[in-house]
Amino acid sequence: MTSHGTDGGTVKALWRYPVKSMAGTKLDEALVTEGGILGDRAYAVIDRASGRVGSAKTPKKWAGLMALAADFVHPPEAGAAPPPVRIVWPDGTALASDDGDPDTRLSETLGRPVTLTTERPEAPSLERLDPLAAEETIVDIGELMMAGRFSDYAALHLITTATLARLAALRPDSRFTARRFRPNVTIATPEGADGFVENGWVGRELAIGDEVKLRISDPTPRCSIPTIAQRGVEKDPRVLRTIVEHNSLPVPLLEGEVLPCAGVYAFVVRPGTVRRGDKVRVL
Repeated sequence: MTSHGTDGGTVKALWRYPVKSMAGTKLDEALVTEGGILGDRAYAVIDRASGRVGSAKTPKKWAGLMALAADFVHPPEAGAAPPPVRIVWPDGTALASDDGDPDTRLSETLGRPVTLTTERPEAPSLERLDPLAAEETIVDIGELMMAGRFSDYAALHLITTATLARLAALRPDSRFTARRFRPNVTIATPEGADGFVENGWVGRELAIGDEVKLRISDPTPRCSIPTIAQRGVEKDPRVLRTIVEHNSLPVPLLEGEVLPCAGVYAFVVRPGTVRRGDKVRVL
């Protein structure tokens, strides 16, 4: 190891998700602010009856979000309000958030009255299905949400190709694509890297490219989202079972509770621009 850190690989893919729990947009480069990729989880749907943030972490209520895709009508700008989003339905129809009545169409799709908004509630409520409970158990993780946006907890979520390859080797009849896990950054690990590489990054810092530095805080606990059918990915409950069996870890964020994990959460130490192909160094 040198003062410049060890080789962590390269940035393979960058993703931004303008609307929480909807399909996102693949980027060639992204501005990483203190809050994460600019525009990420800027919008969410809110259940008008309960006031809760809509999230596919409770699939019985919100799995329909995963069939929708969203992108900004023009790129977001630092310091400005998020631009309108264009939402695309599975049948190819599309509606911009500033054109017509998207709330009515979304309410029909989701089976409950909802409002699409960038306004984060002061005390947000967000439900999560406990993936390990024998009976259906819902917990509220709203208090963990990042200030100012609709991210569950951290600024960024990262996953490595080594982890995806390890899961695929453990259960070759399932498809472990990065898309299932909705990361912001997919890292192509160096040749010879094997297993759940990013588990060893928790508590350390990563440098990406010439500007960005991240602090890795926790392994990412997985819920039912990777098992849900989404755009380009079929439903597969075996995905979560594989993670439960082979990569259950204590999560510092949750007082050391042991949960199935894949990928890591990161907070931004130094903002800047990241690009596909940028070198990743473990400091």
